[in-house]
Amino acid sequence: MLIGVPKETLLQETRIAIVPNTIKKLVQLGFSVYVETGAGEKSYFSDKNFVDCGAIIVNNNKIWESNIIIKINPPTKTEISFLQSNTILISFIWPNKNNEIVSLLASRNITTLAMDLVPRISKAQSLDALSSMSNLAGYRSIIESIYLLPKPLNGQITAAGKIDPAKVLVIGAGVAGLSAIATAKSLGAEVIAFDTRKEVKEQISSMGATFLEYSEKYKQYDHIFKNNKNIHESIEKKTICHILKNIDIIITTASIPNKKAPILIDKNMVAQMNPGSVIFDLSIENGGNCELSKINETIVTNNHVTIIGNTNLPSKLPIQSSKLYSNNITNFLKILYNKHDQKIHINLKDEIIHCMLITYKKKKLWPIKPFIQKNKINNIPYIAPANVKNKSVYTQKNIKTNNIFTFSIYALICILICYVSFFIPPITILHINIFVLSCIIGYYVIWNVNHKLHTPLMSVTNAISGIIIIGAILQMNSNILIINVLSFIGILVSSINIFGGLTITRRMLKMFS
Repeated sequence: MLIGVPKETLLQETRIAIVPNTIKKLVQLGFSVYVETGAGEKSYFSDKNFVDCGAIIVNNNKIWESNIIIKINPPTKTEISFLQSNTILISFIWPNKNNEIVSLLASRNITTLAMDLVPRISKAQSLDALSSMSNLAGYRSIIESIYLLPKPLNGQITAAGKIDPAKVLVIGAGVAGLSAIATAKSLGAEVIAFDTRKEVKEQISSMGATFLEYSEKYKQYDHIFKNNKNIHESIEKKTICHILKNIDIIITTASIPNKKAPILIDKNMVAQMNPGSVIFDLSIENGGNCELSKINETIVTNNHVTIIGNTNLPSKLPIQSSKLYSNNITNFLKILYNKHDQKIHINLKDEIIHCMLITYKKKKLWPIKPFIQKNKINNIPYIAPANVKNKSVYTQKNIKTNNIFTFSIYALICILICYVSFFIPPITILHINIFVLSCIIGYYVIWNVNHKLHTPLMSVTNAISGIIIIGAILQMNSNILIINVLSFIGILVSSINIFGGLTITRRMLKMFS
């Protein structure tokens, strides 16, 4: 299979879709790689770098003869005319904005896989190019805002007096928002973050930032306004408005897929800000979160607030952004490529491919239909259970049944312990009490651990299993059969736990390699 990497023609684009180090991996998989002359110059990769890693440098006409074309930006109409029938195109497409391009690709029988439509599922994390680029965009937004801010970001104590740290407000705690928080905090700023999702509060706090919450008078009406868009946005504005006078930098990242970004900072709010403050609108491509922001322009208001509307920030970090995108592409090609017959297979039953495929066999598949996971045993689509009409009665019955069952189990355990205690020595009773208490404490400790910490927890349980194995080995010399049997079972079960945990951890880490 032949892969072609053309030069990006978009104005001010500096990235390249495949970097030299990644080409080595593709060649090992069995691909041949064409790279257009000078395609990597703006990313600081020379043609010699590509040749040394196994690529073939060709001109613009030759590049379009490849079986697979890998790009970053959507192809232009001219580039689409160069594509041969049955070619596979992998690129950002933004089909919601580029409906005409999608139609042209379908008419020319191009199989198009959009990197901006990677589903947000665990097995697709290693090829999530949007997250890779958003991470760099969040970092760069802070760097550019600092450049225009007329004061230092970090706090200082000097002989002339104390300098307070600048205050940064990040609106939206997605990938870009969290990156902006981390960057601003590491540079010494005081960071406040706002997001409508309460579940991100823990993430924000763990990074050292303050989570901006709705005031108490709005919290009690949360169930009323959360489904009303206009009221919701009004409450968000009022919440943000209370702290604007003390903010030096605002980074806005709030956006809704395939919809216009909500206006969270209007002109009246901008008028309240201090002179010299900076607003960086990262949602400008979707309309912007600031009413006054303009795409690819930096404007200064009458009260000297600078509003930045720059786009394509990853292109200002071409080396790293190209490497990350290249890794995402390589991981995706590993899913598509079959080593045995050395061909690309478009498996429509695969959730990742289903979500990314927008044109196939002259058909336009956008908008994409929801993916239906079929039962592997009888090939029947999974159907969610019907809603229970009398939900409160159903829930109460369940709770009552569960309580009776739990009480019965505890009662049986207590009776069993009392019965056994008549036939065993007092010292053994003490050991049993310690064991039972350890089980209870362990249960509540393990099950109350946040799901985000399950991987570190796995390491702890492996260590505990190691201690159990050592104790069981020491008991194997006993002359009592039951002790030997229990020791063997303890060694077996703990070994399974250790090796199983290590295997799962290795698989998880491999997803990000």
